[in-house]
Amino acid sequence: MNSTDPVAESSVAPADDIRDELPEDLQPEFAGAYQFPDNSRRRIPGYIYLTLAAGCFAWYATSADSSAIVNGGTLWAGILLTAVGLFSISSGWRMHVDERDALVAAQQAIGFPVGHASAQQVWHGIRSRPTWRVFCYSAEEPPLQRGLVLVDAVDGRVLQHLAEPNPELDTVDGAA
Repeated sequence: MNSTDPVAESSVAPADDIRDELPEDLQPEFAGAYQFPDNSRRRIPGYIYLTLAAGCFAWYATSADSSAIVNGGTLWAGILLTAVGLFSISSGWRMHVDERDALVAAQQAIGFPVGHASAQQVWHGIRSRPTWRVFCYSAEEPPLQRGLVLVDAVDGRVLQHLAEPNPELDTVDGAA
């Protein structure tokens, strides 16, 4: 059977045809250091909100009596934009402690030599202060202890720390 249907012929791709490829920066051999974004970038939209709020206030002050478009909603939009802008600016903390510094602070606070560890950036409080959550295991194989340390990403203070025997060892010993 000879088919002259171009759709049927084009739907079969050769076996050596590359259909999908990861971008170069996502290739497995790429080994660059990851840079966490600084929270101070939150200030940029805060200033934009305050500029828009100033525009709303100016528009309301100059056109409230003479325009059918400008009304009390414009005033409330300016008030809301001011509140959100001030919150964005006040929560734009500059991070002075990176994940490596947080791992060092966790090592000093936890009370045992650290083997495997990981750091995760989280926020706490009403103003979203950046914090490093460091989870670590002791250096023995298998690890005998594990710990959790919260390190302030602005000034490097250890906020909380917890160390306990590794509960995963109980399940390994019980199964053996």
